[in-house]
Amino acid sequence: MATDGKAFSRWLKDARISELKLAPEQIAVLQSAHCFRERCGTDYYSQRILTHYLLHCGTGLKVAQIARLAGVSRPTASEQQGLSSKQVVQTAHHRMAGRPHGKLLPRHAGSVAQFIVSHPEATRMDILDFIERAWKVRVSTVALFHFMKKYGLDKAQRSVAAESEEPPVIEVASSASGGLPAVAPPPPKGFFLPTPSTRGRSPSFRRR
Repeated sequence: MATDGKAFSRWLKDARISELKLAPEQIAVLQSAHCFRERCGTDYYSQRILTHYLLHCGTGLKVAQIARLAGVSRPTASEQQGLSSKQVVQTAHHRMAGRPHGKLLPRHAGSVAQFIVSHPEATRMDILDFIERAWKVRVSTVALFHFMKKYGLDKAQRSVAAESEEPPVIEVASSASGGLPAVAPPPPKGFFLPTPSTRGRSPSFRRR
C-alpha cells in the first residue's frame, strides 16, 4: 500500500533518521510500518504492537530510533526486546485493563506467596493471570510490583530471606590425631561461684 511521501519523510525526520542513509529494503519495511501507524493510530496498543514489529523484523535500526518511530520511551522499547508476542499483548492488556478495576488487598498476599513458592519459575504475567483467575481482579504490572515489594515477595527480597535462613557455619578445630573435631569437656560443678543472695559481706566472712 502506498504511503504519503511527505508524511513518511517527516516521520523519519522526527525520529532523527536520515532517509538517504537507508537501504531500499529498510525503506520498504518502514513504509509498511508507517501505513500501519497512519491507519491504526497512536494509541497505547498500536504503539506496543508497532514497537514489537520493528524490534523483530530485522530493520537494523537502533532501539532508540525504533522507540522514536513508535512513539514510546527508550526504556519501554528496550524492555520489550525480550518479550514474546504473547507477553506484549498480555502486558498491554494488564496495563490498560488494570487501571479501572479492583486492587490487590493485604489478604491476597498469602495466596500470592503460596503461588510463587509452588511456581518458582512464574513470570509477572503468570502471577497476574493467577490473581485474575483467583479473585477476578485485574491489576497493572506496576501495581503488582509495588504489592510484591511491600510484602517482601519480589525476587530480591526473597533471595535475602533465603540467605538469612541458612544455618551458620561453625568452624571447630580438629584434634591432634586428625580424627573427629576436638570437643572441650564441660567445667566441673564447683568451677563457678554461687550467686550471692544479698549484697555486701556475708556473716561468715565477718566472723573470720
